[in-house]
Amino acid sequence: MTNVSPNDPFRLTFVTDYPDNPPADRPEPKAIGCRVSVADVRLATWNILSGRAVGADAVDVAAFREAVRSLDPDVLALQEVDRSQPRSQRLDLAAIAAQAMGAVDHRFVPALIGPRGAWHAATGFEEAEVPAYGVALLSRLPVSSWEAIRLPGAPLPVPHRSGGRRRLVWDEPRVAVAARIEAPAGPLDVVATHLSYLRPWNTRQLRRLMTAIRERSRPLVLMGDLNLGPRPVARLTGLSPLATGATFPAHAPVMQIDHLLGDGISSIHAGVVRLAVSDHRALVADL
Repeated sequence: MTNVSPNDPFRLTFVTDYPDNPPADRPEPKAIGCRVSVADVRLATWNILSGRAVGADAVDVAAFREAVRSLDPDVLALQEVDRSQPRSQRLDLAAIAAQAMGAVDHRFVPALIGPRGAWHAATGFEEAEVPAYGVALLSRLPVSSWEAIRLPGAPLPVPHRSGGRRRLVWDEPRVAVAARIEAPAGPLDVVATHLSYLRPWNTRQLRRLMTAIRERSRPLVLMGDLNLGPRPVARLTGLSPLATGATFPAHAPVMQIDHLLGDGISSIHAGVVRLAVSDHRALVADL
């Protein structure tokens, strides 16, 4: 089920309130190993660029499906996910990905609704036909509970340098989705998110997210596009990396802003995967 409605057993948490951010590291990528795992669980996180290849005007559904299949994930976090958006042929990208990987359960949680250029904050109770943009979490394993955690953007325009110019930019609200996964070795709490690219608001969002999930059971996984490098992420979360390597930009990555982190759990194989879709590379870890 992809839509969150008032009748869906899906808990909503609104995180309010909102410091510093060293430059991102450039760790050496690890080679991904074969599919062998003690717990037999593969995690993956991928910013999908609305399902499009760089420079493409439309989603190549076959290429997107094949990219998801090639990751072979048991639990997959997706960011920049469109649903019913004109720019992506009004497709439900989370549902397509779920079918491609054989997921038994998934949730799409919108951060924004409306077509691009007319976006506004989502509430989480929009109908499936409403154009939306957000994150998704998909699982081949049974899921016993779901929670959405909403992270406000900056309340005022934030100075941001782009293309050699410094200008004021309005931030966007962000969201996280959390699930209790019934893994072979026992319950596994997984949280997926996509944080702001504006500093220092992304560090504040990450602090608030960590506060919101502090009481969740261990082992715990946090994954997604955090728009921060490994050093600030380690300092702000206290979690251990399950996979490392430069992920952005996909054609010649120079920084890691996508993360797969854990507490009370470790990986036996991990790596960075380049795919035919998106401007990000995916991170994969076998537990």
